Amino acid sequence: MAAVLALLTAALPLGLPVPAAAQALPKAATGKPGDKLLVEADELIYDNDKNTVTARGNAELHYGPRTLQADRVRYDRATSRVFAEGNVRLTDQDGAVVTGERMELTDDFRNGFIDSLRIQQTVEKKGEVVRTRFSAPRAERVDGEQTSFDYGTYTACEPCKDHPEKPPLWQVRAAKIIHNNETHTVSFEESTLELAGIPVAYLPYFEAADPTVKRKSGFLTPRFISSTALGTGAAVPYFFNLAPNYDLTLSPAFVSRQGVLGQAEFRHRLETGFYNLRVSGIFQTTPSAFLPGPLGAGDRDFRGSIESRGRFYINDRWRTGWDVVGVTDKWFLDNYRIRNQNITTDYFREAVSTAYLIGQGDRSWFEARGYYFKGLSSFDWQKEQPVVAPVIDYDKRINGPGFLGGEVRFEGNLTSLTREATDFQGLPRTGSYLFSPSFNGVSYPLYETCTIFNNSSCLIRGLAGTDTRASAQVSWRRTFIDPLGQAITPFAYLRADTFFVNPSLSGYQNALAPTIANIGEGSSGRVMPALGIDYRYPFVSDFGRLGVHTIEPIAQIIARPSETRIGRLPNEDAQSLVFDDTSLFEWDKFSGYDRVEGGVRTNLGGQYSVVTPAGWYANVLFGESIQLAGVNSFRRGDLANVGFDSGLESRRSDFVGRFQLSPNQNISLISRARFDHNDFSVNRFETGITARFAPFLPLSVSAFYSYYEAQPLLGFSHRREGITASATYNITPNWFVTGSALIDLTHYLDTRDVYADALNAYLANPVGVAPIYQNPGRFYLSGMSFGGGYQDECTTVSLNYIVSPIATAIGVRERNQTVLLRVELKTLGEADLRQNVGTATTADGIAAIR
Repeated sequence: MAAVLALLTAALPLGLPVPAAAQALPKAATGKPGDKLLVEADELIYDNDKNTVTARGNAELHYGPRTLQADRVRYDRATSRVFAEGNVRLTDQDGAVVTGERMELTDDFRNGFIDSLRIQQTVEKKGEVVRTRFSAPRAERVDGEQTSFDYGTYTACEPCKDHPEKPPLWQVRAAKIIHNNETHTVSFEESTLELAGIPVAYLPYFEAADPTVKRKSGFLTPRFISSTALGTGAAVPYFFNLAPNYDLTLSPAFVSRQGVLGQAEFRHRLETGFYNLRVSGIFQTTPSAFLPGPLGAGDRDFRGSIESRGRFYINDRWRTGWDVVGVTDKWFLDNYRIRNQNITTDYFREAVSTAYLIGQGDRSWFEARGYYFKGLSSFDWQKEQPVVAPVIDYDKRINGPGFLGGEVRFEGNLTSLTREATDFQGLPRTGSYLFSPSFNGVSYPLYETCTIFNNSSCLIRGLAGTDTRASAQVSWRRTFIDPLGQAITPFAYLRADTFFVNPSLSGYQNALAPTIANIGEGSSGRVMPALGIDYRYPFVSDFGRLGVHTIEPIAQIIARPSETRIGRLPNEDAQSLVFDDTSLFEWDKFSGYDRVEGGVRTNLGGQYSVVTPAGWYANVLFGESIQLAGVNSFRRGDLANVGFDSGLESRRSDFVGRFQLSPNQNISLISRARFDHNDFSVNRFETGITARFAPFLPLSVSAFYSYYEAQPLLGFSHRREGITASATYNITPNWFVTGSALIDLTHYLDTRDVYADALNAYLANPVGVAPIYQNPGRFYLSGMSFGGGYQDECTTVSLNYIVSPIATAIGVRERNQTVLLRVELKTLGEADLRQNVGTATTADGIAAIR
């Protein structure tokens, strides 16, 4: 740069000011080939005696990717130094902005000293803009890659707009801060973490990645552990950035009572997808902290798990992948608090492993899967869990042939599953009881156990052995709309099923089940043709500001032969039957392929809707289903009694209805119900509302109420009734409170001593009875959470108290109470502190009170 400026000033008089809105200069001697300096200023002053050039008034110097701005810039050609004063601002190639009152730099802006330094760096991380700030009374810039701050501060918080002199919510103050742009690290020496200007923690030295780093080897935030069974300890993860597309994380956890829990996770991203592998294991030093089998893993020294997930895109139409979970015992993941997204945890815990291949066309779909289910609840028996492989589904839609038109659809399914032991479920007893435990003067009914099958007291959820079924269906439909607006849709379908059954006739509770249930070995078939027509006649009126109103009567009739072999074929995938507004006009109301609806049936109903220019929407639907001829498929129960207590088992079904109201896009109310066709009593009712009141009120709420009448033939001897609700209120744009509740209005009995005695009797003689868990007519707060927190651009702090239901080993309902504190200082780290309070009797196989 010095040589270039000398050439430009050689012919100029001493001290002559030259207006210079913008001057482009050739590359400087110290620059890279092709780099040029562009100087913009109100004027340039050249002093040949002092060998200096001064840019004064809105001076702006561009050198390669760097830009220097100041009120006044003086360049000393002899020392190749640049002196900038007044509102100095240096922008680096990575977008970082360095400001100060005075800067002394080399002519390429890479080295020098800065007074009253402030740096703001803006990066986008996980779709979020993060700004970090450094400040110091004096700093040194070295090679453009490293900046050393003396007595500096670091934060990711925005300064207060009204009082910028106030300290930020949090900052790190250190005797020396070194920011290395080459290694992308920030190191702190003699540092103190301050919250609102108050020192709260001291560290003699620590190092962290700067915000631009997405992947870098180093220690991650430790996780602290405390429980009676495990003792106290901490997990200290270390991340290895092995390559841009794969990494390894080792997370040894040291716990005082059990030893070292080893955990490792390997992640690998390829051109067409990714996979990961996580393993955990421990040789326990105190196994007796856990219950002995079959209620816990107290008889195991080694315990562990293996988990893997993969996603691969073969091309733009095909993809494949897997989710796998394997554990040495059903309590391991919960005992050692290892999170896994493939575990369902409502009232029952289950780990689902699957592998799949999926293809999708413009109007077609193919999916092949295999499943393995691992029961994680204390009362699960793994031999009753099926291995399902394969499950193959194919769906293809094409335009109908010319003379028919409309749409033709092909559907196919192949399912094969195997289990070791027949899965029975006992029905509640209605006669005299072998024993009837009493609590506070109230007696409770008991479940029959089904080690010996009895049609009147047992359901078969699944047979032991191998069950394979192949199904195919072709259907056609076409809609005609006449000049009056009537919509007539004729349709037809042909369904064929083939079953291959190889039941297991040996082993515990297997021998008699297929014989008593009339399930034969070998192959059998079923064919179901159908013809039908759907009629709708919408009457539409536009009332201007009052909206568009539509009244639409709907009638549907389907003619089919009766369903055959009811109860003599396995039913694995059609055990869930819900008759409501969503299934009223379904051609086949069964949920899966193992059952098929037969007989002549008509579905009748109507709906009314209104849409206003102001955004109001309302809809009402009401109807019923009537069996006209043939065998009612829902009147004859199969092995699982599917169809009974459904509202469809009589010739005239229950009435179903729906009411939906949305005054605007922020509020939605929906209710649906099923009414008894004889006395109009409510057999099923669900209602709920979701609402966001912003900007008028910073509140969002949701609440749902559900009521289901008793279905004794399906195993539910009493009604089920409950409420779930949640709400979040933003006190300010940063502070919020939140809460949720799950209320069981039929209550689950919490009589530990009574049911412990019942369980002991049952374990001693499992051919007897097992306790039922429900106690009708009581209000019970089954689960809840409440808490609050603070969130802004740099900090998230939340504190929650959580009460959740868990199913204990002895079958009683216990509540797990947890206090969860989460703190995140963006760019610096985050920590979750979780502490269980109260007791958890034997919920997770632990023998002690936590």
